[in-house]
Amino acid sequence: MDIGSLIGLISGILFIVVSILINGEWDFSAVGAFADLPSVMICFGGPMASTFIGQPIGRFIGAMKAAKFVFLPPKFDHQGTIDKIVHLSNLARREGVLALEESAQSMDDPFLKKGIMLVVDGADPELVRSVLETEMVYMENRHNDIRSVWDMLNGLAPAWGMIGTMVALVLMMGNLTDIELLAQNMALAMITTFYGAILANFIAMPISKKLSIFNNDEMLLKEVQIEGMLSIQNGENPRIIEEKLKAFLAPSLRTPSSEEGGGGGAE
Repeated sequence: MDIGSLIGLISGILFIVVSILINGEWDFSAVGAFADLPSVMICFGGPMASTFIGQPIGRFIGAMKAAKFVFLPPKFDHQGTIDKIVHLSNLARREGVLALEESAQSMDDPFLKKGIMLVVDGADPELVRSVLETEMVYMENRHNDIRSVWDMLNGLAPAWGMIGTMVALVLMMGNLTDIELLAQNMALAMITTFYGAILANFIAMPISKKLSIFNNDEMLLKEVQIEGMLSIQNGENPRIIEEKLKAFLAPSLRTPSSEEGGGGGAE
């Protein structure tokens, strides 16, 4: 569970609710005034309807499923990957590159497994890089396709909020004599704008940004793996490989043991 996302969700809701209560002099009925079914239909149903038109349905479903990663983020163990590559380089140095085939069969990461098998098969280093970088590009494209759904919702939500406002204004102008109906339509005009801003800035945009961060983390992991596999293929010293791969990571991502071991290798 991502604690930051949970804190953000809860605190955002609390800030909105408490601000309503403060302005309503702590009358809890003031919160109920913001619950309006027509506004929800316009501001949430409208952007989704437009997204159905502008995006394939499968991509939309994938984007809804990907929202779970905001609270249950994928784990990318960069330092653990470096340690695994260093272990493989030591194995290749002792027993030869062909000895990596057995280790590759037990790997859970299909990307790393594919790269190791290419190295074991004796593929040209440029071909290994080309195959793996091509997979990276299309992986990132798929991630961007999913994120584009949330970006589209982010752009459409305020516009649909304005559509709801215009609907309410038309209803107001059509019946200026009924004070009660006039007040209801005025509330609808304001609440639709409010809901549109909530969907865009509290839901769609943060999800898109968080998915972008996860994409960058995964692409960094793939770059480390590619560089590590090519270094193994070139027969480089395991300690040099470790130092090279640690350069991809921020100091906070490097374990103390790796730092100590790397320092010894650099001397």
